[in-house]
Amino acid sequence: MDAPSAGYAFEYLIETLNGSSHKKFFNVSKLGGTKYDVLPYSIRVLLEAAVRNCDDFLMKKEDVMNILDWKTKQSNVEVPFFPARVLLQDFTGIPAMVDFAAMRDAVKILGGDPKKVHPACPTDLTVDHSLQIDFSKCAIQNAPNPGGGDLQKAGKLSPLKVQPKKLPCRGQTTCRGSCDSGELGRNSGTFSSQIENTPILCPFHLQPVPEPETVLKNQEVEFGRNRERLQFFKWSSRVFKNVAVIPPGTGMAHQVNLEYLSRVVFEEEDLLFPDSVVGTDSHITMVNGLGILGWGVGGIETEAVMLGLPVSLTLPEVVGCELTGSSNAFVTSIDVVLGITKHLRQVGVAGKFVEFFGSGVSQLSIVDRTTIANMCPEYGAILSFFPVDNVTLKHLEHTGFDKAKLESMETYLKAVKLFRNDQNSSGEPEYSQVIQINLNSIVPSVSGPKRPQDRVAVTDMKSDFQACLNEKVGFKGFQIAAEKQNDIVSIHYEGSQYKLSHGSVVIAAVISCTNNCNPSVMLAAGLLAKKAVEAGLRVKPYIRTSLSPGSGMVTHYLSSSGVLPYLSKLGFEIVGYGCSTCVGNTAPLSEAVLSAVKQGDLITCGVLSGNKNFEGRLCDCVRANYLASPPLVVAYAIAGTVNIDFQTEPLGTDPAGKNIYLNDIWPSREEVHQVEEEYVILSMFKTLKEKIEMGNKRWNSLEAPDSVLFPWDLKSTYIRCPSFFDKLTKEPVALKPIENAHVLLYLGDSVTTDHISPAGSIARNSAAAKYLTNRGLTPREFNSYGARRGNDAVMTRGTFANIKLFNKFIGKPAPKTIHFPSGQSLDVFEAAELYQKEGVPLIILAGKKYGSGNSRDWAAKGPYLLGVKAVLAESYEKIHKDHLIGIGIAPLQFLPGENADSLGLSGRETFSLTFPQELSPGITLNIQTSTGKVFSVIASFENDVEITLYKHGGLLNFVARKFS
Repeated sequence: MDAPSAGYAFEYLIETLNGSSHKKFFNVSKLGGTKYDVLPYSIRVLLEAAVRNCDDFLMKKEDVMNILDWKTKQSNVEVPFFPARVLLQDFTGIPAMVDFAAMRDAVKILGGDPKKVHPACPTDLTVDHSLQIDFSKCAIQNAPNPGGGDLQKAGKLSPLKVQPKKLPCRGQTTCRGSCDSGELGRNSGTFSSQIENTPILCPFHLQPVPEPETVLKNQEVEFGRNRERLQFFKWSSRVFKNVAVIPPGTGMAHQVNLEYLSRVVFEEEDLLFPDSVVGTDSHITMVNGLGILGWGVGGIETEAVMLGLPVSLTLPEVVGCELTGSSNAFVTSIDVVLGITKHLRQVGVAGKFVEFFGSGVSQLSIVDRTTIANMCPEYGAILSFFPVDNVTLKHLEHTGFDKAKLESMETYLKAVKLFRNDQNSSGEPEYSQVIQINLNSIVPSVSGPKRPQDRVAVTDMKSDFQACLNEKVGFKGFQIAAEKQNDIVSIHYEGSQYKLSHGSVVIAAVISCTNNCNPSVMLAAGLLAKKAVEAGLRVKPYIRTSLSPGSGMVTHYLSSSGVLPYLSKLGFEIVGYGCSTCVGNTAPLSEAVLSAVKQGDLITCGVLSGNKNFEGRLCDCVRANYLASPPLVVAYAIAGTVNIDFQTEPLGTDPAGKNIYLNDIWPSREEVHQVEEEYVILSMFKTLKEKIEMGNKRWNSLEAPDSVLFPWDLKSTYIRCPSFFDKLTKEPVALKPIENAHVLLYLGDSVTTDHISPAGSIARNSAAAKYLTNRGLTPREFNSYGARRGNDAVMTRGTFANIKLFNKFIGKPAPKTIHFPSGQSLDVFEAAELYQKEGVPLIILAGKKYGSGNSRDWAAKGPYLLGVKAVLAESYEKIHKDHLIGIGIAPLQFLPGENADSLGLSGRETFSLTFPQELSPGITLNIQTSTGKVFSVIASFENDVEITLYKHGGLLNFVARKFS
């Protein structure tokens, strides 16, 4: 396990980069010859990590060879993986950091140096996952005065809130003065309702304005509620090497991981190697869009990696997804992402790696790729990997990567054949299965005319609308008589004559609330507007047009890219930040339009880029409503009708009378991607970097100790020194027999980690509630198990506290069991506490698939602290079985075909078991019961590493002794 020995078996593969003695790397491409050349890129990353960390204990040469022989070994062997870094969010991060703090205490008691206790790899911790919404923006949005109503009674705001009366503008030609609250109120509605973006921008002058009251109030409540935890995190970031805490108020783990933490290639002590990550967030997969191997795991796995151990995984199948062709000119990024997601779901890629290749990959922007990778939970893959290519490098350049670093990164990736190139002379890797997605097959669509689920290809829009006119009244029909379908009604509006007919567009709204995560569609709308204006096209003035961004960031990039004035010229002016048209908040149509609709009984249309379009939602006189991407909203507004075939009919004419078709003004994907990278990505990354590196006043001023050992507060109900190390000795003691153990719980099949691990709210009649009440807390102050994961006393009392737990001793679902010496029916914790006072060891009897479900660290930690020494089950979920070993609980398994019933066990007996001092994987042991029955079980240890950990009493003890 010692770092100096890692990689020694493959030292001959170490080379210098371009002859530079300062940068070295393991040239794994020279291992195995042609075998390496046909490996999927994602498997090459696994192989490099195996070679670099090979120490013949945790990572053996056999493991390296198994990965190299992936083609024949996939799905058949377990391999260890050492990720380059770990990402924690606060709920899972708190118990991990508490364990490290407690380990420092234990190391000092054993006479070691606690300063040596640090995570073995870089560990980043985000602290925004506990956010609760105590105040909603609706309370302010609906008030006559921003911040008025009942919120004024909630107490004074923090003095940190600064509200300047006026803000100078930056001298835009359209600016007529300073932005004050009155002007904002008149021009943009209730501006205070915008809470998504920081800094918040005046939509007209791009000046930062004060944060809305809802944000401030929620932040203050959160900061107060989680102060102890935040202080502990700040102490952790000060005393532990390799630990970085992302300040509160910054954002979610996967987003910060993508936009700030990603390295792509690590450079550590002059050694270059691929970036990779595991984290306690299911959306970690997003970074695979940048060529970074990563996925979400449980708390025990991440803690193990922090302690210097690998993650174990079955060598996966890799599905190659070849993207061919080129997307239809009118297809947006959202169309592409949803199209690929739908295809992968239909193919079936659950539990596999997906890797993209083919000429079509280069057409996908990094935003497209990371969005597809982020959709893994939708189609069940472990991850979707996009190898690094020129698109990746260009993106990294725009995000502020150092040019010299980019050059060495490219050189290294090409040297180890981890750089994807469409003109790859050596051919593509060999995959377990290859599927093809022709981007030509993805077509732009709209939804309507009455329901979001009724999809219509844009190319079929005219024929579909005609069919709707003919159909009986229903979800798709309006039943207009054939002789009236061509009726036209003239209107007089603002001094000009216009004609309305069935299909005429009277409402067109660009709303970005559902498109914020992918700015390309908003930029496409802006670029289309620019080209339309330059071609002399206009939107008819009677059409109610509007632009309602979901956040000020949208306004910022539309303005900085120069397209906002063109949207305004077409009538798409910013009306404010909120749901607006999407929830029916549309300004009244003109009397001329209303009269014409009534006179001709016309089926007029609304087109919007929102997510709801039920009949009458926008306006009771507008009966057909279509959901469309932002650029299509602008296109239909220019055309003035949905009854048009964009492929054959023009949008209008230029001043010279020439027909202008949609294809003439539709921006290419390359144009959109270029503007996105130059005006959106750079700005967003710069802002995030400033937020992380500068912090905020609350975080920066938060006091926290900087002592070597954490000063535990014995009165704290959030942070408590756990008892994992209470009986730790300098050397592991001989394995003790389990003698006369009682059964704490007798469980059936498929007991999940949700049944075992504490989660959700703390029930008022639970053991955890009694503990908190005895410490003076009221039920309103209980918070949740998730928030109290740093207190082992709460978490132990919440173990097996699930009301759906079915214990055969009780006979009905309840978090209860029987304390057999007294015959009492008690809460599980209370019974275990009595057993511990009596010095009685405990075991759990279970059926098949014990510990299935999500990986949860407290599903193992909790039983250990209850005094459980072993679990005896018919079979296990492998990850949970590994967790049991990692905490020091023996996983025992009935012989094939046997179980508690077949052996005549009631669970009321006591059980005794002796371990030989020389354990071996899969050894058979004998158990004797108090009734005289003797039967054999399998000790479910799979390798020497697991046996070593168990002999030490678990992973934490093993590592603590290393530091001592």
